[in-house]
Amino acid sequence: MYRYDTIDKAFVADRAAEFREQVNRRLAGEITEDQFKPIRLLNGLYLQLHAYMLRIAIPYGTLTSRKLRKLGWIAKTYDQGYGHFTTRTNLQLHWIKLADAPDILEHLAQVEMHSMQTSGNTVRNVTADPYAGATADELDDPRVWAEAIRQWSTLHPEFAFLPRKFKIAVTAAAKDRAATRVYDIGLAMRRGRNGELGFEVMVGGGLGRTPYLGSTIRQFLPTRHLLSYLEAILRVYNRHGRRDNIWKARIKVLVASLGAEEFARQVEAEWAKAEHERTDLPDLELARIRAEFTPRFDVLPARSEILETAKAADRLFARFLRHNVHPHKAPGYAIVDVSLKTPGQTPGDISSEQMEVVADLAERYSLDEVRVNYQQNLLLPHVKLDDLPAVHAALAAAGLATPNMDLISDIIACPGLDYCALANARAIPIAQHIAERFADPERAELIGELKIKISGCINACGHHHVGHIGILGVDKKGEEFYQLTLGGSGEEDAALGQMLGPALPADKVTDAVEQMVEVYLRERKTGERFLDTFRRTGVAPFKEAVYADAN
Repeated sequence: MYRYDTIDKAFVADRAAEFREQVNRRLAGEITEDQFKPIRLLNGLYLQLHAYMLRIAIPYGTLTSRKLRKLGWIAKTYDQGYGHFTTRTNLQLHWIKLADAPDILEHLAQVEMHSMQTSGNTVRNVTADPYAGATADELDDPRVWAEAIRQWSTLHPEFAFLPRKFKIAVTAAAKDRAATRVYDIGLAMRRGRNGELGFEVMVGGGLGRTPYLGSTIRQFLPTRHLLSYLEAILRVYNRHGRRDNIWKARIKVLVASLGAEEFARQVEAEWAKAEHERTDLPDLELARIRAEFTPRFDVLPARSEILETAKAADRLFARFLRHNVHPHKAPGYAIVDVSLKTPGQTPGDISSEQMEVVADLAERYSLDEVRVNYQQNLLLPHVKLDDLPAVHAALAAAGLATPNMDLISDIIACPGLDYCALANARAIPIAQHIAERFADPERAELIGELKIKISGCINACGHHHVGHIGILGVDKKGEEFYQLTLGGSGEEDAALGQMLGPALPADKVTDAVEQMVEVYLRERKTGERFLDTFRRTGVAPFKEAVYADAN
């Protein structure tokens, strides 16, 4: 993976030192909270319900063991011994003292990490397919391009004060594991007619108060022009984006109001005026970045007798292989998902001790790499088949081997009202109750793929709009209620969910999920997922089951 050069290291160290000076001024009373707020936000520091929260950037979701160990150490030293991975692949620490924030940034800088641009009206942490560099279905490693975007966008002077926050996701595979349609800019690699690589460029996606799926404004952009084209998009947005209304400031509203065709026309006109050679990545720099993403795999047989023997002898291990282990592009290797969704725990939470375990496994068994995905889980991208039994045993001992990837207990949930000052309702307890209700792994296997996503407010940090079942917390006269949506997807078949009916009180949500599951099991045809059955039957049978008692 990419290693900082001397410029990167000096840049991040200087930023940490600068932030220390501003924190000292705030603690001394030399500046007010209103004056300090934009400074701390540009460094990823929020003031939440109970304490400061620090959001740490994990570009394209990739970590080394050294970085993960440092995150665990910071959580143990400066927080309450755990961290929370988000749908943006960031790590959040929810119990930070302001006086400690500069020390934390210095520790992050020591391992080539930072928290810059994890907040504020700027280009946020760039995300990518978590299987990047490991899956056979990709055209290229998307992290190469995500890293180029990271370098280009970090403290870009023209885009430091955009109308609103801005998010970019990159994938290079036909299967969209990066939710590119729900980002401000989604980039999906395609191959042109002459074999040249390029990107389909999607703009104007985003969830929240007014959800939209991104519109394709260019079917094929040669990769060599990526940065200049992104610059043209951001210039059009910077010129026309609303700054008078925070709810209408995102680029999704601009694209919707202008229309995708007119927005694309303006971008093309802006791009035609651009000095491409000044902005686009030089071949030598691209080669330098690419060299950092070229792991060396051992030559191994495609079949492992060690693995087959262990699978035959251990039913739990066999289930783990079915749900948490995926094919790798190199013979003799596998991709291993690490579940942070043990029923009863907070989705995305991980203790300092568990971070240490995963770091050790990455160092010993996964070419020193760990990935974070937007489903709030981790994965080890390069594990030899022979090593899978040992990796599973270590994960199981640490409480990290729940075999539930994409099953009903693999729930996405934002921190909600337990932590967030913006939330209307709690998300964590709802996720916990549902996961506990469906904790039986055999029943979960019977149900199959079912993606539940929960948000504690309309900002949709839990991606509820694109859940097979989406759950949104709302406030009704001081009480927590939950609106349900059905049929959403954040993948290549992206769709926004359809409202089921009136909001339900908290104690009715898990029962409603169970009622909808029963409808699915009754109505499904051979091979259908929950989403397939819903798309065939429509909302009516699910709505009738949930609201039957009210009629």
